[in-house]
Amino acid sequence: MPSTKEIKTHMESVGETRKITNAMYLIASTKLRRARQELENTRPYFEALQGEIKRIFRTAGNVDSHYFYPPQGAPPLNGTYGCLVITADKGLAGAYNQNAIKRAMELLNAHPDTKLFVVGEYGRRFFDSHRIPIEHSFLYTAQNPTMMRAREISALLLDGFDRGELQKIYVVYTDMENSMSFQARCSRLLPFHRKIFTDTAEHERQVRETFEFLPDVRTVLNSMMPSYVSGFIYSALIDSFCCEQNARMTAMDSANQNAENLLTELSLQYNRVRQAGITQEITEISAGAKAQRQKKER
Repeated sequence: MPSTKEIKTHMESVGETRKITNAMYLIASTKLRRARQELENTRPYFEALQGEIKRIFRTAGNVDSHYFYPPQGAPPLNGTYGCLVITADKGLAGAYNQNAIKRAMELLNAHPDTKLFVVGEYGRRFFDSHRIPIEHSFLYTAQNPTMMRAREISALLLDGFDRGELQKIYVVYTDMENSMSFQARCSRLLPFHRKIFTDTAEHERQVRETFEFLPDVRTVLNSMMPSYVSGFIYSALIDSFCCEQNARMTAMDSANQNAENLLTELSLQYNRVRQAGITQEITEISAGAKAQRQKKER
């Protein structure tokens, strides 16, 4: 059985760890609120951009663009794929990183001819340790997603897509479904399905005006798609960052609760050992006093 000094040292160690996990919980909650606010500030622009693309499709009808899936009957797109994998820079976030890596590995197993583009130190270390080649690693941190970085990623991916080096582009990220749950997704970024932009929601107005496109509708659409791709990647970066902080908050909250339970058990154990020590001392004193009395009586 450990001594009272050892138990007290253990309690102090758990208490210091609890301070760290509690601080990490508070930092993650602050980052989460800030990231959500940034996403809400930029969301209206990209929703309006998507609405304008829908208006082009509903006005011009069948638009020919290499950013969209070829019509039925065309040869399938079975060339080299590109995959943007978004992970965190560190762990301590539950299964957040493992779920994203799992989705990326599923795509690699299904289509080995896939070039990886990685954001986040965790993903870089995983693929390097498993000797999986990385086409491009974005060395800036995943802790500060910005629109400028999303444009840099978008420009690199679009360059490979426009030159025909990449037939399809996927994005592996973590989508926050609500404040309580999130899920790792592997979404195809390019080419788009026309149905995404041709379906009309109930709240959207039908287009009745006649539009004039200069120089032509294809050029106008192709000039808008890079901004839409950048917006999608920025949204994926922000969503992943929010999910990372949410997962870290959950992990740190669980660690705090475990620390509380461990301190309670250690406190009970400390009291038992201390009481046992006191009882033993009283017993020894009583036995010594009894022995002295017996000695005097003799």
